Amino acid sequence: MSQDLMGVRVAIMATDGFEESELAVPKATLAAEGIEVHIVSPERGTIRAWAETQWGEDYPVDKSLDEVSSHDYHALVLPGGVLNPDNLRTNEKALTFARDFFKEGKPVGAICHAAWTLINAGVVDGRRMTSVPALRKDLENAGAKWEDSEVVCDSAFVTSRLPKDLDAFCSKLIEEIHEGRHRNQHA
Repeated sequence: MSQDLMGVRVAIMATDGFEESELAVPKATLAAEGIEVHIVSPERGTIRAWAETQWGEDYPVDKSLDEVSSHDYHALVLPGGVLNPDNLRTNEKALTFARDFFKEGKPVGAICHAAWTLINAGVVDGRRMTSVPALRKDLENAGAKWEDSEVVCDSAFVTSRLPKDLDAFCSKLIEEIHEGRHRNQHA
């Protein structure tokens, strides 16, 4: 546990259909560092994971989007899956919540299909990033500079491709949270 991360709060924004490992692993890794982690979703209650080829566990939602602001957190994590970001990218509250982290220069981590949400939030233009390879053209069409790497960091914006990249993703995300706000992070 890192003493200098005590008191740090991170939001993991997700809804039904998130890839289970892409929420569970960052949540556990951040908590092991002493970070307070909240699952934030459009609605209170529980959200259901997708576990590779079938429905996974239900996860309790700590806060609804109506109850939070980016000011409440030091960083944001967006897990992938297909259904999860596909739903979040059409939710204006989710887009505003994500966009505000970029405007405030705070670290943001996104893995797999989570880039869909960020495309609709209008924060990927000109940014170096990676994602699941199927989103490459979507990101390039939105102005991102896509690369096929296990983790890419562009001024506190951390992206990874797939669950197999979670160790590198979590390590880089913690490094960026340690550094705090980034002047060059932008929406």
